[in-house]
Amino acid sequence: MAKEQQPHWSDILKRRLANPKKDERSDEEKKAEETELFTKYYTEWKGGKDKDKSYKNIPRFYYRLPAEDEILLQKLREESRAVFLQRKSRELLDNEELQNLWFLLDKHQVPPVSGEEAMISYEAYLQVGERAGPKCKKFFTARVYAKLLHNDPYGRISIMQFFNYVMRKVWLHQTRIGLSLYDVAGQGYLRESDLENYILELIPTLPQLDGLEKSFYSFYVCTAVRKFFFFLDPLRTGKIKIQDILACSFLDDLLELRDEELSKESQESNWFSAPSALRVYGQYLNLDKDHNGMLSKEELSRYGTATLTSVFLDRVFQEYLTYDGEMDYKTYLDFVLALENRKEPAALQYIFKLLDMENQGYLNVFSLNYFFRAIQEQMKLHGQEPVSFQDVKDEIFDMVKPKDPYKITLQDLVNSCQGDTVTSILIDLNGFWTYENREVLVANDNDNMSAGR
Repeated sequence: MAKEQQPHWSDILKRRLANPKKDERSDEEKKAEETELFTKYYTEWKGGKDKDKSYKNIPRFYYRLPAEDEILLQKLREESRAVFLQRKSRELLDNEELQNLWFLLDKHQVPPVSGEEAMISYEAYLQVGERAGPKCKKFFTARVYAKLLHNDPYGRISIMQFFNYVMRKVWLHQTRIGLSLYDVAGQGYLRESDLENYILELIPTLPQLDGLEKSFYSFYVCTAVRKFFFFLDPLRTGKIKIQDILACSFLDDLLELRDEELSKESQESNWFSAPSALRVYGQYLNLDKDHNGMLSKEELSRYGTATLTSVFLDRVFQEYLTYDGEMDYKTYLDFVLALENRKEPAALQYIFKLLDMENQGYLNVFSLNYFFRAIQEQMKLHGQEPVSFQDVKDEIFDMVKPKDPYKITLQDLVNSCQGDTVTSILIDLNGFWTYENREVLVANDNDNMSAGR
């Protein structure tokens, strides 16, 4: 028996339209049916009622790191990351491709030259982009061109500036990949041991460090790593983001040591240079009179001009890590970085913590008086007439201009741009003397400059 054929939906619709029936349902009933039908058809469209609606359908966004005993999983993760980083590295322009790009740019320069700079128009820039290959495509955009467009009357950009921009981008990506290879956790940050390994393996590639004895390498690495962590890890978490390392200038300073003809002045001002590292370590050894590899408070009191107050030094040993009341080289490096960079927020944070004895988050008149009394006592010992605290207190508040006229916060010190002067007045007799005699010192400098002419 033949299966009875079902009427087509269009025929049913035509019949209903031909014999309309009056719908006596209320608006609420119609709306309820409409909602029911919508839910039914939407559910069918999404996969039917049988589809699993459990937590398994939630997209996964958390992947647990392998535990220490899951050696196979750890190895798999390391290998997959290495393959990924190698692929990323191959996407970067190599030296030959960079050279080819330079020739193309030079070939498409558009006269006249601007000063001594060869220029290129937007049309020529796009032509170079088409011929330079797929790796260069991301550099040849309207956005990049607009970034480099300055005051050229013909609307052109400098070829040298554009090429330097490309070189900088390539260097940043290369460096990021290089640092990522040391990111054991694969979470985008480096621990202290990771950065130590990176710098240790970098030393042989830096000609300016050729003269360093291998026995000094561990001290050099410690000296270099402390600068990164002092400034980039203010909360002392023990790790710093690779992104922050790339964004600061420290890596530039470190890699500047590749220059075989680096001037003496540049070496002296570069924390990472061999002379600078030897200077800091040499000072530490000179302070360590009992040669036990640690510094007592009495030994540290001879730091610099030996004019830091005993009250301030007491606070250093109370607040920062010591071993049986003595300071090791790593803690000493933090101390040096703070005192040598008093204008920097991280250094001010270090010193502010020492001045804020009760951990209130601000300095009041009592705090200032407590530290300045030690300066007054030192002045008496040197046969000087002590300066009135009231005058100094008023000058400090005038310099800082805090939001609250009775309290100075760390942010107030940073915002005032006078933090280095204020802290010097409170902790160092030599710093206070320099501030008190600033007008005489400026006059002497001007006289010396005039005599030099």
